Amino acid sequence: MSTNLVVVPPETPATAVAALLASRGISAVPVVDASGAPVGVVTEGDLIRRLADEKPGPVAWFFGLFKDPGKLAERFAKARGATARDVMTADLATVGEDADAGEIAKLMERRRIRRVPVVKDGKLVGVVSRADLLRAVLAPEPQEKALADDTAILRAVLAAMREQPWVDSFWVFPDVRDGVVALCGFHRSEAVRRGLKVLAEGVPGVKRVEDKTEPMPTLARLF
Repeated sequence: MSTNLVVVPPETPATAVAALLASRGISAVPVVDASGAPVGVVTEGDLIRRLADEKPGPVAWFFGLFKDPGKLAERFAKARGATARDVMTADLATVGEDADAGEIAKLMERRRIRRVPVVKDGKLVGVVSRADLLRAVLAPEPQEKALADDTAILRAVLAAMREQPWVDSFWVFPDVRDGVVALCGFHRSEAVRRGLKVLAEGVPGVKRVEDKTEPMPTLARLF
C-alpha cells in the first residue's frame, strides 16, 4: 500500500481539490475528518461530473419525474457542491492492514473501484491502488518443488482439474510421459481449451503441454 498520502478535510473547496489533483498528478484524494478517520474520497470522475452536468430541459425534466429522486439529488449535489464533502464518494470500502492482495483485488472487482483505503483503529493509514496490486502480481512467487515422477504429476493435474467447475473432467484425459502432459479428449470451447493448457502448465514438474483435444461433438454437449 501507499502510505505517503495526500489527504483533505471535508471543508476543502472543490476547486482546491481539483487544483491539488492536477498539481500532484494523482487521480483521487481521501477525505478525512479531524480524528484521521476516512469519510470519503474525491476522484477525477467526481470533479469531471461538474463539467458534464447540464440544466435539464423540458424533456429531461419530464423523464426525471420517473427516476429515483434521491439519486437525482445526489447527482445534483455532486455536480454543484462547493466542498469536498459535497462532491466526494462517501460509500467507502475499506480494509485492515492484514488484508492480503487477493482479498483486496476481489473487493475492487466486486465494487468496481480503483483504490481501497486501509484503516487501523478507525484511522486512515494507507491506500491500496490498482498499481499497488500490479506490483504484487509482478513480484516473484515462491516456487513449489517440482514433482519427481510422471505418476505424481498426473495425480496433480487430475486434482487441479477437479478443483475447477469449468473443466469437463469426464471428457478430458491427461497423460504424462517424461514430464510432458498430453491432453486428449474433447473441449467445449476454445476458452476451455486454453484454460486446460494453462492449468496443466501450472503444475510443478510439467515441462510441456501438448493439446490434443478436439471440439466436443454436438450430441455430447447435451450431457
